[in-house]
Amino acid sequence: MVTQDFTAQTKELIDNLKGVCTSYGLGNDGNEFKIITQVFLYKFMNDKFGHEVKLIDAKLRDSENWEQEIATYSDAQYQMLLMRMNPDSAKLKREHFLSNLYNNQNKENFARFFDDTLRDIAIFNNDIFSVKTGSGSKITLFDELSNYITDSSQRDNFCKAIINQLVNFSFEKIFSQKFDFFSTIFEYLIKDYNKDGGGKYAEYYTPHAVSKIMASILVDSPVYDVTCYDPSAGSGTLLMNLAHAIGEENCTVYSQDISQKSSSMLRLNLILNNLVHSIQNIIQGNTMLAPYHKDGDKLMTFDYIVSNPPFKLDFSDYVADLDNKQNHDRFFAGIPNVPKKDKDKMSIYLLFIQHIIFSLSDKGKAAIVVPTGFITAQSGIERKIREKLVESKMLRGVVSMPSNIFATTGTNVSILFIDKTNTKGDIVLMDASKLGTKVKEGKNQKTVLSPEEEQTIINTFNKHEAVEDFTVVVSYEDIKAKNYSFSAGQYFDVKIEYTDISPAEFEAKMTGFKTNLDKLFAESSDLEIEIKKQLAGLKYE
Repeated sequence: MVTQDFTAQTKELIDNLKGVCTSYGLGNDGNEFKIITQVFLYKFMNDKFGHEVKLIDAKLRDSENWEQEIATYSDAQYQMLLMRMNPDSAKLKREHFLSNLYNNQNKENFARFFDDTLRDIAIFNNDIFSVKTGSGSKITLFDELSNYITDSSQRDNFCKAIINQLVNFSFEKIFSQKFDFFSTIFEYLIKDYNKDGGGKYAEYYTPHAVSKIMASILVDSPVYDVTCYDPSAGSGTLLMNLAHAIGEENCTVYSQDISQKSSSMLRLNLILNNLVHSIQNIIQGNTMLAPYHKDGDKLMTFDYIVSNPPFKLDFSDYVADLDNKQNHDRFFAGIPNVPKKDKDKMSIYLLFIQHIIFSLSDKGKAAIVVPTGFITAQSGIERKIREKLVESKMLRGVVSMPSNIFATTGTNVSILFIDKTNTKGDIVLMDASKLGTKVKEGKNQKTVLSPEEEQTIINTFNKHEAVEDFTVVVSYEDIKAKNYSFSAGQYFDVKIEYTDISPAEFEAKMTGFKTNLDKLFAESSDLEIEIKKQLAGLKYE
C-alpha cells in the first residue's frame, strides 16, 4: 500500500510538471521532454543527496531541518562530508539545494539564477554523469531550460512555477524501493516522449513482458562481475531488466545509440536504478558505422548482449563505408541490399545480429528481437546467419511471440537466444503465438501477456521441456535436417486421428459418401439446364 501511495504521488508530480509546461505553451512541444526529465532528475538528485548525507552524519539525521544544520558547517567540514559520499552519487554545493532556489524566487532575473544553478551542478558532476558522443564530446546533465520559453518576459514565472511544484514533494522515503518501482515510474515519465520518431534509428519501446522474458532466460543462475551491452539501447529497458536479473552491483553496462534523446533517457534510467557507475559507458553514436567500445584496436566483447534493433530503415548513406575489409569478419553474412524504390526498408536488423555475434565473449550469451520471418527465410543473409549459429554451435533457442506484442508495429516478432556454451545442442524452439489477451492501446491493438503466461514461457524454456504444440527440444543435426529452420511449428508432430470401425460400418459410410456425391452431381446438372434455358430466352436489343 505504501508503494502504491508513493507511485501515485510521483505520477502526480510528473503530471503537475507537464501541466506547468502546458500553461506556458510547451504542451506536446519537442522541448517538453527535456524540461520534464531534467527537472525530475534535479529533484531526485537533490533529495538523494539529503538522504545520503544523513546516513553519513548522525547530527544531520537527527536534525529537524538538515539543510539549516548543514549551513552551519565550515567549508572544510562540508568538503569532508562530500569526500565521504558514495563516489557514484551527485555532489551538491549548498547553493545548489532546492531550498536555495525556492528562497530566491524574488531575485531579479530568477530564470537565469535557475539555469545557472542547474548548469553548475552539471559542471560539478561532469566526470560522473556526462554521456559521451562517438567523437568523445560530453553531453552534460542539464540544459538552460528557461530558454525553451520563447517569451522572455514569462521565463521567471515559468521557473518559479516549476520550483513550487518540486517543494511539495519528497523522494527521500522511496530510495529503499527496488527496480520494479523505479521501472514503473520511468515508464510513466517517458511514456509521451518515447514514440517512434523516425530518423536513422527509430526509438521503439520494448514491452516489459518481452524484456523480462529475455533477461530471465539469459540469466537463469547467479553470475558475478560480468559485462552487459546493447548496441541499439534506446531508453534502456532491456539493459535495466538484464542488470536487475544479474544484480546491479554484479555487472557493468555498456551501450551505444545514435539518438541523443534515447541516450538521455538511458542516463536517467541508470541513475534511478543504481547504475551510475556505468554512465561513462553510455555512448551516443552510430554503432554500425563506428562502434565505440574497443579493447585496444579490436572491438570489445561482452558476456551478455540484449537488443531490440530497428528492423528496417534507410541506411543507404553508410553502406559504402561498411563494405570494406575491416568489416568482413564482423558482417560475415553480408550487407543487406538497399531497395531502389523504398530505401527506408533496408533490413538493417541483419547488421545488428551479425555485430552482436561478433561482439560476444567466449562464454557470451545474447537475446535479440527479430522479425519472425527471419527464422524461416530460405535464402539470403538470414539463412547464412542461421547456418553460422548452427555450424558454430551457439544457438540456445527461439521464442515466437504473439502478434501485436508491440502496439506500434504489426510485425510478428521472435526472440533469438544465442549461447556460445551450448555446444551440445539442447535447443528449445517455442511457439508462444497463441498466448496473451488482445487489448486496445490508443488506436492500436496490442497483445498483453499475463504474469502467469510470462512465467510459463520462462520456466518451460529454462527447464528445456517439450510441451505438445508449444515447445520442442532439438539438436543441431535436427535443425540441419529441417533446412536450418528455427520455427517450432515445423518440428511438431502431425497428428492423425484413427477410429476403429467394423466392415459393415465402413460399407455404410462409403454408401453415404456415394449417395451425397450423386445428389450433388444431379443438382449441378439441373442448375446447368436452367442456366441454358435462361440464356436461350435472352433477346439482344
